[in-house]
Formats: sequence, C-alpha cells, structure tokens
Amino acid sequence: MNFGSDVFTDCVQIPAPVEDGEPLVPPLVASTTFVREGVDSESEHQYSRVSNPTVAALERSLGKLEGGLPALAFASGLAAETALFLALLKSGDHVLCSQALYGGTTRLLEQVLGGMGVSSTFVDTTRTEEVRANLRPETRLVFLETPANPTLDLTDVEAVSALAREVGAWVAVDNTFLTGVLQKPLALGADVSVVSTTKFVEGHSAALGGALITRDEELRERFEFVRKCTGGIQSPWSAWLTLQGLKTLPLRLQRQSASAKRLAAWLTTRPEVRRVHYPSLAKGEAAELANRQHLGAHGAVLSFELDGGTRTLNEFLRTLRLPRLVEHVGSVETLITHSASMTHAGLTSAQREKVGVTDDLLRLSIGLEDVLALRSDLECALNAARVGESTVVTASEGKS
Repeated sequence: MNFGSDVFTDCVQIPAPVEDGEPLVPPLVASTTFVREGVDSESEHQYSRVSNPTVAALERSLGKLEGGLPALAFASGLAAETALFLALLKSGDHVLCSQALYGGTTRLLEQVLGGMGVSSTFVDTTRTEEVRANLRPETRLVFLETPANPTLDLTDVEAVSALAREVGAWVAVDNTFLTGVLQKPLALGADVSVVSTTKFVEGHSAALGGALITRDEELRERFEFVRKCTGGIQSPWSAWLTLQGLKTLPLRLQRQSASAKRLAAWLTTRPEVRRVHYPSLAKGEAAELANRQHLGAHGAVLSFELDGGTRTLNEFLRTLRLPRLVEHVGSVETLITHSASMTHAGLTSAQREKVGVTDDLLRLSIGLEDVLALRSDLECALNAARVGESTVVTASEGKS
C-alpha cells in the first residue's frame, strides 16, 4: 500500500509558521457570533451559521486531502447531499444514480425530491453502456457511489464523467468508504466528492458530519449559499472532533484495509459463506478498475452472504463477540450491519433484490482489533451457526 508523507501532511494540521505559544491542536471556537470593529469592517467570520474558524480548519484539510478547494462541512452526510441537490437541481431535472446506493440517498431522491418534480433513474453504473443508454437531455446530475454500499460494486468514474460531460451533466461521487486517502474522484473527472465524515474521517463514532468538495469555484459558491440559507453547517464541536480523527485517518485505513483483505480471502474458504464482496477478490476488468481507481488499497468494508436463512443469520450474530451490530461503518471498532433490516429497510424487497441487498447479506466494517482475533471470533460464530442449523434439522426430522 502506498501511503506517502503527502497524505499525512494533508490530514494533520501543521501551523506555518510555528510561533512560540501557538497551540498544537486547532482550538475549538464555540462562539456563534464574531465582533466587528465597524459597519465598514470585514472579517472572515461573522456568524457561525455561515462560517466558523474550527469548521474552516477542517474544511481546509478535507479540501487538500481530496485535491480540491476548501471543503464545505455540513451537519451530516445527508445534509451535504441535500445541499448538493438543492444547489444543482430544479423541477423537471433528471438525476441518474447508481442502483447500489446508500438507502438514505435513495429515500431523499425518491420521496423528497421526487415530490418536488425532480426525477431519478437508478441503473447499474458498473455497466458504462447502461449509463449511456439512460442519460437524457434533462439529466443534470449523475450521482455515483463507488465502492457501493453494501455490495462494494465499482463504477468507472473516469468513463462515466466523460459520458456526463457530453450531455452537460455534473458528476458527484460518494467517497465515504475510501475517502481522499484511497480514492480521488475529482482527479478522475468528477465535479464533486461527497463524504460522510461521520464514518472513517472522524473514525470514533463521536461526531456527525458531511462534506462537499469541488475544484469549481462557482459550484462551491452555490453550495455555500444553500448552506447559508438552510443552516446545515457542521457544529464547531463536531468539526473539532473530526479534525482529531482526521489526523490518524491514513494509519487507520492502512491497518483496516490490510485486515479487510485478509478476512475477505479467508471468508471465501468457509462453507457457510455463499459469496464475499470485496474489491481485492474481483477478476478481469473489475480487478483492473479497482487497481487503477484505488490508491494502493481497497478500504475497510466488505460484505458477505450466509447460507442457511434467518435462523443461521441470527445464531451467527448472537455468537459474535468482537463485531458490534450497528447501523454504522468507519469506527475503530469492528462493526457489522444487516443491511436489509437496517440501512436499506426503507426500500421494498424488490428494490433490495435488484441492487443485491439480499436478506442473507451482512456488511462488515473492519476496525483496529488484531486480525487473528477477529478471524477467530468470526470462525466461532460461523461454527455455532452451522451447528445450530443442523440441530434444528435433526429436531425437525425427529418429530416427523
């Protein structure tokens, strides 16, 4: 894995120049209001609904990490997406989206923006020809999530961006799973990188946040205006916590990605596991894309499908000791999610089936625990699930 010193420099706030008495840690500025000398005076910050010094420090670092202008930080990932959609779309416009997408994004597009006259089409963006076939003259935004949540499907950002430019559409990429450490959508041709900083950037399950990053000054001004109008800015406290997490982001992703790769390969050997989703397991063109688009590693998130149905699934989850069953990814602890009943519960069974979110699929976000300890715990749970399944069959046969 290639984690160069430039990545660490982008993540860690290094004062320049360093002066005697200057704080090593960027200060938390909790004030909502900032004093002005007079009506003609100008200052960088006036009111924290518009901007704040602590939030601005985070924005500078996130922008550098993604290779763009200073980011715009929001109260959550969905708040960032809401600002993106409000800034770029109006009634009559069309959005083309990855079909494997975070459930909250799908709800926002279909149930909120749909009622405002914005139409959305969800297609398999891993197939570039499907993107081409579904672009319309009224398509204003192509929204991608790669790797997809929770199937880890990969979309060729460069190829899709070229197609979108032909019809004058913007391209936004949800970069939450990899962050700017492992993937740089703007360098691949996207107009906007969207990150839920609640996840890997903050990394400790302590602060909600989201961000939009672009290289286009006009787009950034649009996003900033919408944030000012709607009040969706991140709080100084959450921004301060996120800054602390950002400092260790490259190190965490390096360890977590290495563990995820090992565990994904091991899970493919287990008879209880029907299928494992992780980019390092890809073959052919998908493998080439993963190696070209990702920067040395493939992230901390994998997913897998168990054989045996609901009873086996529940027995497996009950037996686990290290992974915690939560609706979350990106923490220092290993987390597991049953996507069908949690992150994607708002979708119909037909919608879930179409995007590959089966009832037997589990998403695993690898933390910082020892990889052998994690493997041992997963092995115990898989063994218990298999024994529980065979016990049920035996009991049923005995009754007959």
